[in-house]
Amino acid sequence: MIGLDTNVLVRYLAQDDAVQSAKASDLIERRLTRQDPGFISAVAMVETVWVLARAYGLAPRVIADAIELILRSDVLVVEHAQEVFASMVSMRDGRGPFADTLIAVLSAKAGCAYTVTFDRKALRLPGFVAV
Repeated sequence: MIGLDTNVLVRYLAQDDAVQSAKASDLIERRLTRQDPGFISAVAMVETVWVLARAYGLAPRVIADAIELILRSDVLVVEHAQEVFASMVSMRDGRGPFADTLIAVLSAKAGCAYTVTFDRKALRLPGFVAV
């Protein structure tokens, strides 16, 4: 298994740089296998969502489709895949930002009663409480 950095995922999904996108596509589509998959950390997923939204201006639904594509891949292993999926659904349905939802679900998985925050938007999500 090999780790994939955010920029590899972004180049693969965006296909916006002839050289780097071709290398990312070759890696993901031809070199990775079920026996030797690529690993995507939760941090890389959060960064990827952030870049696709901020730098590329993609809508949450389009980003959710990209996350779903990654989660369905036979050659990619996503850290905390169930929590990433839940966060993707929340973002797709307009219930909350991907990163905030992932923070809440990972905290709950770790046994936290709640997560404290100053973020007013996060306070709209289940699992967050104001400091």
